Amino acid sequence: MAGLVTGDSMPMAGGETNPDVSLLYDINGIARSAPGWVDRTMEFVGEYGIVCGFAVLMLCAWWSVRRGKDAPAGVAALLWAPLAAGIALLVNIPIRGFVRRPRPFLDHHGLDVLVPGKTDYSFVSDHATLTMALAVGLFVAHRKYGLVGIGLAVLEGFSRVYLGVHYPTDVVGGLALGTAVALLLAPLAMMALTPLTRWVAGTRAARLVRAPGAAGPSVVPAAGVDMVGEERESPLRHDRDLAA
Repeated sequence: MAGLVTGDSMPMAGGETNPDVSLLYDINGIARSAPGWVDRTMEFVGEYGIVCGFAVLMLCAWWSVRRGKDAPAGVAALLWAPLAAGIALLVNIPIRGFVRRPRPFLDHHGLDVLVPGKTDYSFVSDHATLTMALAVGLFVAHRKYGLVGIGLAVLEGFSRVYLGVHYPTDVVGGLALGTAVALLLAPLAMMALTPLTRWVAGTRAARLVRAPGAAGPSVVPAAGVDMVGEERESPLRHDRDLAA
């Protein structure tokens, strides 16, 4: 595929170095000069830490949206985040099979590979796809937590290059794929999930979608009827009674 590095040096026209490979060496080169504990921390963060962080973030967002004005819709949007991540990973399967890009350490010498044993294809990054789809789905439900999630997704992408297991363009592709799936399918997902969460709100499991005492959507009373369903006396009728 044009623009993807497959050779050892991959020179460009005019003898210039491929910027994808140059950036790979620049970011991965940080690991070479970093203390051992930094590399071990990045290894844990890049493989498991950020994904665990998203679990905590989702829990905090769920606790918050349950107290919102339209809690069932908020919880529906929150449910979409992991579903979007799963769909994005499924979409990535044929993409990887089509591009068939080897891992960077297989084509380029001198990389400090902190996570050995990666033998699958490189483009696009599953970790970047997963975390960005979660982040964008989370942003649909709760903007503050969503922005934090987007920051975590970018950090995840950086860590994959730092660990020497992905090219920068693998990460960019994953971030784009996760964003596209989460945003483009969100309207359909909300149409399917919101009725479900509204139904749950009327059952014994209502606390899953609405916190006790949380205000629901405002209801405008019909003309001539108060909030408890009693008929209000019309001013015109009252004037007629006085005239009689």
